[in-house]
Amino acid sequence: MLICRSFFRVDRVLAFTSRCLKSKQERFSIMSFRGSAAMDGSKKKEKMVNLVWRPISTHSSSVVDSEAEAQCSKSSGVSEEVTERGVNETTSAGKHSVSLEVGSSLMKFIKGKEGTTQMKIEEEMGVKIIFPSSRNEDHITIEGGSVDLVTKASERIATIIDEVVKSPSLDYSHFVSLPLAIHPELVEKLVNFQNSILGNQSIAVDETTSVAVDLNANSETNQVSVDIRSIPIVSYPPKAKETKSSTLLDLGIEKSIFIKPSTFHLTVLMLKLWNKDRLNTARDILKSISPSVMDALDNRPLFIRLKGLDCMRGSLAKARVLYIPVEEIGDEGRLLRACKVITDAFVKAGLVLEKDANQSLKLHATVMNARHRKRKDKRKKMVDTFDAREIHKQFGNEDWGEYLIQEAHLSQRFVFDQSGYYRCCASIPFPGEHRD
Repeated sequence: MLICRSFFRVDRVLAFTSRCLKSKQERFSIMSFRGSAAMDGSKKKEKMVNLVWRPISTHSSSVVDSEAEAQCSKSSGVSEEVTERGVNETTSAGKHSVSLEVGSSLMKFIKGKEGTTQMKIEEEMGVKIIFPSSRNEDHITIEGGSVDLVTKASERIATIIDEVVKSPSLDYSHFVSLPLAIHPELVEKLVNFQNSILGNQSIAVDETTSVAVDLNANSETNQVSVDIRSIPIVSYPPKAKETKSSTLLDLGIEKSIFIKPSTFHLTVLMLKLWNKDRLNTARDILKSISPSVMDALDNRPLFIRLKGLDCMRGSLAKARVLYIPVEEIGDEGRLLRACKVITDAFVKAGLVLEKDANQSLKLHATVMNARHRKRKDKRKKMVDTFDAREIHKQFGNEDWGEYLIQEAHLSQRFVFDQSGYYRCCASIPFPGEHRD
């Protein structure tokens, strides 16, 4: 029996990464197998299987693994193993299997709705796809009767994943952020901003107010009569609050569309890191460019000013995103230079989608986003805009203050630390605080 194991980086070999330059045509290669076997009656002859792994980069990256080649041959009672990362391929008489690292977030796309995609691949390719029992595992296993069947199934899965990654179906998992929520005074201003719009200010109630009532006792009937004309009419604040809430809903304004003050930040770059390998690569890249970022900042502290409110695309009457404009104090362009160093490094490593790599950076601090709206009734169409005219009238010239940019984070979306900010997967410092 022949047993061979080989590991390699699946996001490069399976071509799961996206192109970053339009000038070069995308190419995908999974793996190539070359083998021969001879069987003569009941007598078994020597069987030789040569496996050649050929990773092909689909982006203009200098971070490309050298071609890995593994050859496995049968020797009586001896098995050879070649180790890299990403795939564990096992070959035995009449049975072949390969373990692919695809990422837990992509499992559902390989399964398809009610398992239809998985069943179609298994029926057409004559293979069995085995998914892990734990959500924390990133590997799937493909079993088949021949190397060719396993290869074709792997190629089909690679195509599915590539299409999903490039589409909105797979959301961004991480991003490079410049945290602003580390400044308590700014967080307090944002809380007050939200409360002033939503009407959450505390209402003072005088609990010591007393009412004088005339009681007239009738000795004959043993009854007491009350002069109700002396009881004043009382108004109840909750009625007014309900009226305001109804008005806000008519404008498309509710608490869920406000950015949480504890997560306030500037976004440098959005990323889709769907498996551990890509996440580790992103961590290494951010840490490696720290000296270059410091050089771009001239090793001097960087302060920004936040002032006013503006609308991202569309009109204030039908706003989707409301943000605070950002300006660098001194206007030397150091902040944009540092952001470009970060962006270029991730693009070069093939971790950025082509459409994102071609976009120009516009730094802004979002305070309201209609996409964050929580839909109470899923049967109703979600309102994707809100009326920001009155908000802009009140806060359009607001001076939010000046703040030091202290560091850059590789942040994980939808996961938060104890402070309420996004989980930090890696970080690099910016120059410390002092002014010239």
